[in-house]
Amino acid sequence: MHSVQVVLFLVAVATVVATFADRISVPAPSLLVVAGLVIGLLPFSADIQVTPEIVSLVVLPPLIYAAGEELSWPELKRVWRPVALLAVGLVVLSAAAVGFVTAWLTPLPLALAFMLGAVLCSTDPVAVTALGRRLALPPRLQTLLQAESLFNDATSLILFRIAVSAAVAGGVLGLKGIAADFALLAGGGTLVGVVVAIGVSFVRRRTEDPVLESVIALLTPYTAYVLAEAVGASGVTAVVVAAVILGIRQHELTNSGIRLQLSAVYGTVIFLLESVVFSLIGLQLPTQIRRLAPDEQSWLPAVLAIAAVLILVRVAWMFPLSAILHRRLRPSWQVPAVVSWAGARGVVPLAATLSIPLLTDDGQPLPHRSLLMVLATGVIVISLIVQGFTLAPLVRLSGLAIAPSDSEEEYRRAVARLSERAEAYLDELQDLETTPPAVLKKVRDQLELEDDDPQSGQVRREVLLVQSVLLERMYADGEIGESNRRRLQRRLDREDLRFHDDA
Repeated sequence: MHSVQVVLFLVAVATVVATFADRISVPAPSLLVVAGLVIGLLPFSADIQVTPEIVSLVVLPPLIYAAGEELSWPELKRVWRPVALLAVGLVVLSAAAVGFVTAWLTPLPLALAFMLGAVLCSTDPVAVTALGRRLALPPRLQTLLQAESLFNDATSLILFRIAVSAAVAGGVLGLKGIAADFALLAGGGTLVGVVVAIGVSFVRRRTEDPVLESVIALLTPYTAYVLAEAVGASGVTAVVVAAVILGIRQHELTNSGIRLQLSAVYGTVIFLLESVVFSLIGLQLPTQIRRLAPDEQSWLPAVLAIAAVLILVRVAWMFPLSAILHRRLRPSWQVPAVVSWAGARGVVPLAATLSIPLLTDDGQPLPHRSLLMVLATGVIVISLIVQGFTLAPLVRLSGLAIAPSDSEEEYRRAVARLSERAEAYLDELQDLETTPPAVLKKVRDQLELEDDDPQSGQVRREVLLVQSVLLERMYADGEIGESNRRRLQRRLDREDLRFHDDA
């Protein structure tokens, strides 16, 4: 099959897979990886070549941006300490553990083994966000998992650069070089993300054209990524920072109609990209295995061992960390267990794997590169399949999942608060005697009957505005979670849109 045919076929497969994933309550990424793996094993399946540019430049930025936009800023401020410890300390420990185990079990020299460790040491924001969408985790725990996967990129990239320098150039960066590289990756990426967010905010404040807004929204992650990579900074960090800032300010920059449109456009784009990339992860593994040399055929035990080491290291890090943070000698097992098991690998490690150099500095082929590719992709596949299929049962066993009844009760309480605020605002207008009583009565009727009489549309839109302000305050105070906040905002936006043209 040609590349275009492969992509269209994968999208069609993903649509079917997503339908069944909904019915059997299994994360779609895990099923997509299985589907890709099965297709790749078929005898008529052609060898699949995925270039670094396709994953790093085309697929990665919008997926990272969408994950960053979903991050809860109020909850992030509450979990920044464990996020920092996970994004730095755990990443370094994981890379070292994978490096030593790989050097022991495979023919890879220590420098290449540590390169593999650098590739696999960080969790993946795209996979973590996709796997966590249906888990109904408490907001703080969901934010912890997402933030860890979003902010550990700079650490893993600096480790990857050190490993590449040792394996390809035969040298090792000194402490000053490591510090300078980390400052450039993390600090430079943050600065670029802030600059892009400011620029995009400036432009979006001055346009209400739905088409232009959609184009700007789609170009934003690519702009942040390309600019950061051009100056040697972390493109992923730049995209994350821009996404978080613009996500916080989205209500200042858009109206209800544009928010609803962007939600539909971005939802479609994310579905298409996730469909292709998770299928390709499984699809390309059989192709990579066929290219292994005779002395590299014993790859499977190494893949299983590396995947086990990554989980064991997370367990060994999380339980003591939980005890320290909660000041308990014997903390509860639920949160550390779920966080340990939720550290999936996915698109970001895949992009790093594909960027492994083909040649050393003296022009010789990089030894065992095919084995590196198989080991990295194999661990990613196992992570997405094993952890993806078993994470939901573990969450249910732990009792951490928010019961649907609790979520609905939170939603009903929020709806009641918003209704009370609407009635209070109408009472204020009545006391001021600035609005005809007949109009106020029609608005009260609309609140109950959803009548859309345009005569009272302006007042109804004012009511929706004060309700939106209250909704944001409830979210900032932790009264409602991210999912119910988005659900209620969509409801308010849809109501506002009914009166927009007649206001």
